[in-house]
Amino acid sequence: MSRKIKQNRMVTDELWEQVNPENKELLRDFLDYLRSVGRSPTTIEAYENDARIFFVWCLQNASNKPLYEITKRHIISFQNFLMSTNENGAKRVKRIKSTLSSMCNYIENILDDDFPNFRNIIRKIPDPTEEDPRQTKTVLTDEQVQSILDMLVKNKEYDKAAMFSLSVNSGRRKSELILWKTNYCTPDTMFLGTFYKTPEKIRTKGRGVAGKPLFCYVLARPFNKYLKLWMDERERLGIESEWLFPKAGDYSQHIDIATMNRWIDSISKRTGLELYWHSTRHYWVTSLSRQGIPQKVIKTILGWTDISMCDIYDDTEEDEVLSQYFSDGEIIGKQKSLADL
Repeated sequence: MSRKIKQNRMVTDELWEQVNPENKELLRDFLDYLRSVGRSPTTIEAYENDARIFFVWCLQNASNKPLYEITKRHIISFQNFLMSTNENGAKRVKRIKSTLSSMCNYIENILDDDFPNFRNIIRKIPDPTEEDPRQTKTVLTDEQVQSILDMLVKNKEYDKAAMFSLSVNSGRRKSELILWKTNYCTPDTMFLGTFYKTPEKIRTKGRGVAGKPLFCYVLARPFNKYLKLWMDERERLGIESEWLFPKAGDYSQHIDIATMNRWIDSISKRTGLELYWHSTRHYWVTSLSRQGIPQKVIKTILGWTDISMCDIYDDTEEDEVLSQYFSDGEIIGKQKSLADL
């Protein structure tokens, strides 16, 4: 999802038509530059959306000035607009400013022959630091996860049940989940008698068009029930596709992110929970941690390069962590196996 966050609706086709042609040309050149250095399509799309917001703001509030004439006063005013009028959170503001800073670096370092005196002023303006009061983390319990799965099965939404189970038992991002193939979950891909391990690397988040290719794992035992329900339903419907979750009307393609967002929005509305796909990633890491799996192992399963990521995604409360190892004056901690999950 689709977290319940204020979305930018200020960029319309009509307004974009009025934006300074120099800013439009600069944006086109900048996006071409990003493609030339191998930035991913998702990153490029995000940069374009952020830049359009700023250029429309310039149209309405800064006399439609070209980026190279923007002053620090303008940036301060724009940041205040994002925070107060547009109700964007601190993280969103930082991201938009980061996009503008990258564009300014492009002008300063690549277009220096045309703009020899240009300097990046974006980084001169401190970012907002206050917490975003609208973003509250959803920490899923085992009971909530099971309740969601039971609801989906009861409603015969076997595709959604299989996808939700895949997500909570693998911790993969939604952009990775849609790439799952039917041959990823077979006896031949069983690893250590516990996981399905993808027989090929999946493109995950990372620099470049290819991202960071990784082998991905899903805990087989809890996933199998929902996988079977979905595969039986596929057979009943006559769906033949290499993709585990094919696109409706075109089984040669996998489902898209928009479909994933609609699914999680639907589940959220029916459960009353503030759900988004990334909350299942937190749930997976927290589940592993609760079973006493060392952070080094969790890092390996998720394919992280930095073990500190475990602390970011582990939502286990401090009292719960201590209770796993100490009780009634005794040290009781013992490590469980993944089979207990």
